[in-house]
Amino acid sequence: MPATPRRARNFGGTAAHQKLMMANLAASLFAAEVIVTTEAKAKALRPIAEKLITKAKKANADESTATKVHRIRQIQGYLGDKEMTHKLVDEIAGRYTERQGGYLRILKLGPRQGDNAPMARVELV
Repeated sequence: MPATPRRARNFGGTAAHQKLMMANLAASLFAAEVIVTTEAKAKALRPIAEKLITKAKKANADESTATKVHRIRQIQGYLGDKEMTHKLVDEIAGRYTERQGGYLRILKLGPRQGDNAPMARVELV
């Protein structure tokens, strides 16, 4: 008997709202290099941010300008922030040329004071 399909993480609102929320979290992570958020959002952010960093690495490694521009535009199309796109491609991606994934670290912090939500610290390795 096949396994029951699992639903993706749902943070309320529409799919467009969730995509924008993840894009804002990723942009904040690339800006500050460390953010504090809920565990569920941190776990949902990890694959998105790692794919963006991999795209930025490939953009740096490309010798063809057409594919480099294409990858940079894909990153900017998701993030929606030109400054963070350039910081990701120029500064952050260069650190991970030898690393094959695992660019983020999620540290559990404990419950939040107001609503007891489990919190986590997300940082670039």
